[in-house]
Amino acid sequence: MKANTKKIAGTGLLTAIVVVLQLLGSFIKFGPFSISLVLIPIVVGAALYGKWSGAWLGLAFGIAVLASGDAGAFLAVNPAGTVVTVLLKGLLAGLVAGLVYSLIEKKNKMAATVAAAVVCPVVNTGVFLIGCLVFFMDTVRGWAEGAGFGSNVGTYMIVGLVGLNFVLELAVNIILSPVIVKLVRLGRKETK
Repeated sequence: MKANTKKIAGTGLLTAIVVVLQLLGSFIKFGPFSISLVLIPIVVGAALYGKWSGAWLGLAFGIAVLASGDAGAFLAVNPAGTVVTVLLKGLLAGLVAGLVYSLIEKKNKMAATVAAAVVCPVVNTGVFLIGCLVFFMDTVRGWAEGAGFGSNVGTYMIVGLVGLNFVLELAVNIILSPVIVKLVRLGRKETK
């Protein structure tokens, strides 16, 4: 019972952090999109509390993205496609990060956290790109032409839509997520 209470409380606290980071993070722009510092508590939750906590935190991230207006450019084009893409990318990023962590943790918890920290932004960005292809191809093609990429839509999607954001998210996630998980675990040992 005590472990379940800690899991619920920890996931609740991380949910609040996800929402606050998303709302504050929407003010920090690199290109047309904001960097997602929110992926860090998703990885932390997935590592500390499991895949379902990771999935919940990812879903909370998606809801916060929609509420923050960060997906406004896409909502104007295809509301249903935007909601599906945004919620699915967050949920899957957290779920897959938790699954990867659970597969590796018995061998090495630090390696498991680093792997989850890599997988989370890869899945988040990958589902975003798939959503662009499925729901927004005509719009993205117009953006590519307007940005001087001509018919090179794929190059525009990688360079213009996700390039710098993805690299920054990945780097920050790889550096901070393992450190935070380690500190939380050390803190748990100290209080026992």
